[in-house]
Parts: sequence; C-alpha cells; structure tokens
Amino acid sequence: MKQLDTSLYFITDSTPYEETEFLRRVELGLKGGATLLQLREKARTTRAYMELAEKVHAITRRFGVPLIVDDRADVALAVGAEGVHVGLDDMPVAQARRLMGPDKIVGATAKTVERAKEAYEHGADYLGVGAIYPTTTKVKTVLTSTDTLRDICAAVPIPVNAIGGLNEGNIDVLCGIPVAGICVVSAIMKAPDPCLAAQRLKEKAKTLGLI
Repeated sequence: MKQLDTSLYFITDSTPYEETEFLRRVELGLKGGATLLQLREKARTTRAYMELAEKVHAITRRFGVPLIVDDRADVALAVGAEGVHVGLDDMPVAQARRLMGPDKIVGATAKTVERAKEAYEHGADYLGVGAIYPTTTKVKTVLTSTDTLRDICAAVPIPVNAIGGLNEGNIDVLCGIPVAGICVVSAIMKAPDPCLAAQRLKEKAKTLGLI
C-alpha cells in the first residue's frame, strides 16, 4: 500500500478565475498545508487540460505535493502526474490502474460499502466519500450519510476521505469517524485568503482529531 497523506485534499475549480489568479490560488492553498491536489477540469479540451496540468504540476512539485488529475488518465500520464481520480461515471478503477501502472496513485469515488470494496479490490489507493453536505461545485449532488461514511471506513484498509460542502465551520460532523482526511474545493479555492483558509482548516481538523 502506498504511503499517502490525504489529510487535506485540495480539489481545484478554475471556472471563476483567470489563469494567473487560479494558479496563484493553487499555490496559496499548497503553501497553507494542502497535502494532495486534484486538478478537476470538466469542460476543457484535452490540449487545454494538459497545458493547465503542466503549469499546476510545476507548482505542486515545488511543494512536494502529488498532483492527481481528475477523470483523465491520458492527461495524467501525458504530464507525468502522480495519479488520477475516477468518479462513478468515469473510467472503471481496474482500467485506470491498468493504464496508470502499479506505481501511480489511483483514487476513486465511493458512495456505498459495496462500491468501496470493489474499488479497493480493483486497485484504488484511496477513496473519496460524499457528498456529506450539498455542494455548488457539481450539478448533481447525491448526499452520503455519516453512517455510510463510517461503514466504508471500516470496510476497506485504504485511506477514506470525506468530501462535499465541508469547511472549517462544519467538519465537526465527522468527529468519531476514522477518516484519513477531508477533501475541499470552495473552502480553499474561493476563500479570500486560500493560504490562511487551508491553515485554519487543517488546524481545526487536528483539534477535532480528524487528522
């Protein structure tokens, strides 16, 4: 099993920003303590996705933080990213693992214990489970109960992260659940100061015993 620090998993959203501002916010989030970064681009062409991924990868390398490309194993491989994350409607985990090889990171979304076990058996290195709260970053949001999150944590030996509408003010809902970390988008990406937001979020998670 790979040694992964998923304690503060930062997922990007470039849609509100010009590229320079977007890259600045990515860097600030990493400076604030993000331990894993997922580049999520649903609408870009392959070429545009690759070009942005290369720029983001240059930043993550400076901080020693793995870059995970959402959905697109081809883009991840093309830019030498450390991994890929596949959702429920994306490439199956087994195929992603086959393409990425044994040494790259493959993450997967899971909303049920059955899906979590399947993803683990097919080669996933970590799971994202949610949405815990409604989120504005996706058109379709299916909520996942904290009971299901707890059951998934107990069902697989790989890191399980909570995702979906989480922020400094509501992560206490995860107390007592053995998550490996939290995934956030807006809580860092849209914060007035992404660096401070990441720092405060990490400190709060530590205080609550979540990481």
